[in-house]
Amino acid sequence: MIRFSKPAFDRKKLLVLGASGVALTEFAVALPFLLLVGTGGLEAANFAINWRRVSDLTTQVADNASRLGAESVLANRPITEGEINTVMLGANLQAGSGLDLATHGRIVLSSLEVNPDGGQWVRWQRCHGGKVYTPRFGREGDGATGTTVAGMGSTGSQVRALPGSAVMFVEVVYRYQPLFSMGSLNNRDIVETASFNVRGARDLGSISNAAADTVATCA
Repeated sequence: MIRFSKPAFDRKKLLVLGASGVALTEFAVALPFLLLVGTGGLEAANFAINWRRVSDLTTQVADNASRLGAESVLANRPITEGEINTVMLGANLQAGSGLDLATHGRIVLSSLEVNPDGGQWVRWQRCHGGKVYTPRFGREGDGATGTTVAGMGSTGSQVRALPGSAVMFVEVVYRYQPLFSMGSLNNRDIVETASFNVRGARDLGSISNAAADTVATCA
């Protein structure tokens, strides 16, 4: 008579398989949360890096604009539309393809001066970049007469020009381009401002354009 032996159960293997199944289930449940935390951390870090780049760019544009003008020992330094365009081109190069400022951003460069009545006056303004944006702190021609304009900048901390001089006030806005198309950082604008007094004695008359360069108007 043939006898069939009953298979023996390996309790250790069963325990291992059971533990593996539990671990796999736990991992599957936790995976979405881990992905959310990981991508969120990367997005936040990228946003902070872009904000710093925009901040540095804003300061650089204001500094460069404050140095405009041809040196002359006989007269105050005039500025030209070509020089302003060069400042904007330099900003675009500094931003690089990573920011693509020409498409996703806007630079607003303003000359804040003192009007004949002693008030603050946005005498001229130039812009660069494809983003549609209305400057927050003044438009060209604001304060041409009277003393109603307090300066440029956030309320309570406006910058002011001194008589016979000017302040180069720069406002840069950049529409943040997220790494992942989700989260609260989508459609978020980064806005930074900076200002520098002009260096030396500048001709505060009209901007020269003898070379017929393109005028970077804000219209």
